[in-house]
Amino acid sequence: MPDFDMLVLGSGPGGQKAAIAAAKLGRRVAVIDRPDMVGGVSIHTGTIPSKTLREAVLYLTGLTQRDLYGQSYRVKEDITVADLISRTQHVVGREVDVIRSQLSRNQVALYAGTGRFVDDHTVAVRDADGKDQLFTAEHIVIATGTRPARPASVAFDGRTIMDSDNVLTLERVPRSMVIVGAGVIGMEYASMFAALGSRITVVEKRAAMLDMCDVEIVESLKYHLRDLAVTFRFGETVASVEQHPRGTLTVLESGKKIPADAVMYSAGRQGLTEELDLDKAGLSADPRGRIQVDEHYRTEVPHIYAVGDVIGFPALAATSMEQGRTAAYHAFGEPVGRMHHLQPIGIYTIPEISFVGRTEDQLTEERVPFEVGISRYRELARGQIIGDSHGMLKLLVSPGDRKLLGVHCFGSGATELIHIGQTVMGCGGTVDYLVDAVFNYPTLAESYKVAALDATNRLRHLDRMDG
Repeated sequence: MPDFDMLVLGSGPGGQKAAIAAAKLGRRVAVIDRPDMVGGVSIHTGTIPSKTLREAVLYLTGLTQRDLYGQSYRVKEDITVADLISRTQHVVGREVDVIRSQLSRNQVALYAGTGRFVDDHTVAVRDADGKDQLFTAEHIVIATGTRPARPASVAFDGRTIMDSDNVLTLERVPRSMVIVGAGVIGMEYASMFAALGSRITVVEKRAAMLDMCDVEIVESLKYHLRDLAVTFRFGETVASVEQHPRGTLTVLESGKKIPADAVMYSAGRQGLTEELDLDKAGLSADPRGRIQVDEHYRTEVPHIYAVGDVIGFPALAATSMEQGRTAAYHAFGEPVGRMHHLQPIGIYTIPEISFVGRTEDQLTEERVPFEVGISRYRELARGQIIGDSHGMLKLLVSPGDRKLLGVHCFGSGATELIHIGQTVMGCGGTVDYLVDAVFNYPTLAESYKVAALDATNRLRHLDRMDG
């Protein structure tokens, strides 16, 4: 008889939810993770600290209040790294306590160490003293997550040349910074440091940033960041990064040279699979360390599952949680619905971006007709109250059946607001539902009614023209 019904490698969002789901089904479950990493990358260097850091930046800089109190308004004049990190450490500590308590309450055993396969049912766990302990399990879930990818040609020192994990250990707020990569993580940190007053230069080899987002929303973000003195270098590739006594010099292949206090690379993520000895379990990973799974999150070995960032896109904490739960249910024959295809994407730039469904470009490419309805925060009483004059909500509506094809939001509370659109779309609702619904006043949620009325007025005009 195996030691456990399910053994989970990694305690991040995916691993944690897999373990809890299996425990709720009455199974014997164990989780393995390093003692300093309970909660995974999400809690320690990823989602939670970066979003907490963002809140600290917004509060201390007074950025969101400047429309009301003037452009020179600040809560604290000289913001230090200690000011930013103290809030982060508080939240991280609380979250780790919550996770430990949840695992304990559900009688999930937590073993400190790193795991590697001995065979497809056995894992060796090495503790801090270098001692190995063997555990067997009927089912195993790989939820080891990822680390920032580091180009071999760059001499990272964690202080002046860093990846996104090192940002939390900065000694001071840099006066200037080069951010290589205009993906989600790169743009989140670019907007945070720009809000703190750092001169930011973003270098991106592609012609645009955040290409999964609506073009109009991206343009709004770009305009807002340029207002914070962010410089964009699109279509540029970094040739080298030089360290100098007074900072760094980033040399681009085009010949441009950018001096700065620090450089942060945001060049994608690498799956943490190289130390798992996957071959001993009959498994393999691709060059980015990712593991292939089927629709139930099973690997090539049917009793071994993989969830979270280690399986690749979309690599979000929210989807990882659902993958973990789904994998545990499938492993023990519990009925489980398919994850809905309408998954909201949240990008915690300043201001936030969030969307669900398709973009204008996707609909145009697919030759799907649509009408647009827009609401701007500056036209809402709540927008005036909170001092957000640049936020907006966009609805993409089908003229035929009047259903929502996409919802795109930019501004304060976008990542919360998007769930209204997600719910209406998921339930097959129409734009007419939003027109007839009563929303609390004054709220940002009222933007749905304003945008819906805008869309239906356009559709009415279209109907008249069609005769």
